[in-house]
Amino acid sequence: MSKEILAVILGGGAGSRLYPLTASRSKPAVPIAGKYRLVDIPISNCLNSNIARMFVLTQFNSASLNRHIKNTYHFSAFSSAFVDILAAEQTPDNPTWFQGTADAVRQSLRHIEPFASDYVLILSGDQLYQMDFREMINNHIEKNADISIATIPVGDRDAPEFGILKTSDTGLISSFIEKPKKDVLPEWVSDTGTEMQNQGRKYLASMGIYIFNRQLLVDLLEDEYKDATDFGKEIIPQSIEKYKIASYQYDGYWTDIGNIYSFFEANLGLTAEIPDFNLFDNTKAIYTRARMLPPAKISGTTLEKTIIAEGCIINASRVESSVIGIRTRVGVGTTIVSSYVMGGDYFETLEEMLHNAERGIPKLGIGDRCYIKNAILDKNCRIGDDVRINGGPHLENTDHSLYTVKDGIVVVKKGAVVPNGFVI
Repeated sequence: MSKEILAVILGGGAGSRLYPLTASRSKPAVPIAGKYRLVDIPISNCLNSNIARMFVLTQFNSASLNRHIKNTYHFSAFSSAFVDILAAEQTPDNPTWFQGTADAVRQSLRHIEPFASDYVLILSGDQLYQMDFREMINNHIEKNADISIATIPVGDRDAPEFGILKTSDTGLISSFIEKPKKDVLPEWVSDTGTEMQNQGRKYLASMGIYIFNRQLLVDLLEDEYKDATDFGKEIIPQSIEKYKIASYQYDGYWTDIGNIYSFFEANLGLTAEIPDFNLFDNTKAIYTRARMLPPAKISGTTLEKTIIAEGCIINASRVESSVIGIRTRVGVGTTIVSSYVMGGDYFETLEEMLHNAERGIPKLGIGDRCYIKNAILDKNCRIGDDVRINGGPHLENTDHSLYTVKDGIVVVKKGAVVPNGFVI
C-alpha cells in the first residue's frame, strides 16, 4: 500500500483567522491538545493508514513547523519512509510564492515526481479527524475513479460554508457548488444514509481531502489547467464533466480548524466524558515529538474534566473543562475554567525566578489567586498574581498588545507578560 501512494499535506496560507496564534507560526504548527501540533493529525492518519511517504508544503512563518517535523519524524535507515518539508521557493522559471492549493502542488511537482507512486493523496494541514485512508483508496480503485473526494454529511447551518456536491447512483460526483446560498440548498440534498438524515445532515460537503491518479494530477496541473490556482474552486468543478470523480463518504468526527472559535471548541471538546475525537485509541495513535519530560505534579487541586500534559506543576484550587499543556505552572488559589493553556517551551530555574521577581516580572505560567475563564493562553505566557481573565459574549472583539478577543474568547499572546492584578 505505502509504495503506491504519496501524500501531500498543504501547510495552509497566512492563517489570519487564527491570529494571534499564527502571528509567529504557521497554522499547522499551532499547538493542539496540550502536547501536539495540528500537522501531527494528518501525518498520524497517514502513518496509521500505512502511508509513510509525505511532503508538507509550507510558506508562511514556517520555521517552527520545520523544526517540529525535523525533530519528530525519524525513520529507520532501512525504510523508504519520510516526512519532507517543501517550502515555497523562488526559481528562475517561477518567481512567485504559492498562489493557492493547486499552485502549491504544481510548484512542488519537480520535487515530488522523482518518487514513484500510482496515486497522490492531498490533505489539509489544519483539520482534526481520524481516518483510515486505505478505505478511501480501496473505494477509489473499486469505482475505477480518476479523482476521489472525501465528503462528510452536513446540515443546513454548515452547508453554506463548504463546497457541496451531488452524486449519481454509482457514487460518482455529478455536480458541485462552492459555498451555496441558503435559498438554493433544497436542490442540493443528497441521500446520506438514514442515520445522517435523522440528524439533519443531508448535504455532502467536500472535506478538502483528495486522491488523484498520479499521471492525471501532473497533466491537469502542467497542461489542462495550468493557470488554475485552487483545487476546490477551480480544478474539481471543471473536472466533473470530464473525469470520473468518486465521493468517499466519511461519517466520523471531523472539524476544520478555521478560526479561533472552532479551535477553542475542538480543544475543549477533548475534555468531554467520551470525546468525539479519541486520543485514547490503540489503533489510531497521534504521534508527536517525544519530549523527555517528567510526569505532572499536582497539589491541592480539584480537577474536573481536564486534560493535563506532562511536565506540569499545578497548585491551583480548581481546574475544570480545560486543557493544560506541557510544562505549565499554576500558582496557589487559582481557578481555571473552560480554557486552553498551551504551556511552556522550557522550565524556569529557581535562580531565574528570583532574578525576575526582583525586577517585578511574574514567573513563567500562571500566578496565585487568578481566575481564568473562556481563554486561550499561548506558549510562554507570564500571568502575574490576582489576574482576572473572564471571556464571554459580553466582551467586544479587540486587539491589545497583550491579548486579542475574538467571539468572546480571550487569546493571551505568545510570551505575553500580564502584570499582577490585571483584569480583562
